[in-house]
Amino acid sequence: MKTTPYFYEQVRRKRPYIEPAWCVAVIASPLRRGEQSDGRIRFWGEVALPGENESRILRVVTLDDGETIHNAFLDHGFRRKVP
Repeated sequence: MKTTPYFYEQVRRKRPYIEPAWCVAVIASPLRRGEQSDGRIRFWGEVALPGENESRILRVVTLDDGETIHNAFLDHGFRRKVP
């Protein structure tokens, strides 16, 4: 798993509950994927937090290579697309 210094110095410090393995799983099998204007790629996926019954949505942002993790956070505003 490749990460930016920002991920380990800032994201992991502010959100220690986020498991790096969750990020890898979301990138491998996202519910949704989108590209930002700066070339970074956003991935959304479901994760199960310990002690919680319902899954949550984790947004993972990678560099433009699609594999170097730059940011990750629980996305409370995520809405599934309705067909």
